[in-house]
Amino acid sequence: MTIQVDSREKAHIIEGIIRYFDEQGIKHYSSKLIVGDYMNLDNPKVICDRKHNLSELATNLTNDSGRFMREVRLAKELGIHLVVLCEHGGWCKSIKDVRDWHNPMQGKIPYAISGKELMERIYKVHIAYGVDFLFCDKRCTGRRIVEILGGTK
Repeated sequence: MTIQVDSREKAHIIEGIIRYFDEQGIKHYSSKLIVGDYMNLDNPKVICDRKHNLSELATNLTNDSGRFMREVRLAKELGIHLVVLCEHGGWCKSIKDVRDWHNPMQGKIPYAISGKELMERIYKVHIAYGVDFLFCDKRCTGRRIVEILGGTK
């Protein structure tokens, strides 16, 4: 398995992911991807897009004309199955759990959405574009990326 890592991923943020790839003997290199953040060269029709937490995901889903939604639309157009992996961790293990999230920006900025609104937007993107949304703890991100991309590690 060889994984292409999007060159826009910040090295200091993904150190643990790269360390996991290295420990498992998974080849990887950095180059710009047209959608998402991680792609298995053996199966380029499944791409993983990593999100740091629910706040980042909320920001991405609040701007319908932003880069994230352009990538979602492009993935569907190209027949790519996009899987969003959110590293929120802890209690958030499924889309339903997002409903209980308290957005720390609510009351501070006018467009901040609630957990319920975020859950509804996630479901809409899932239904309209076939994007899957998965959740994990940051310590498991490397392993989960390999699983999503069809690896056996």
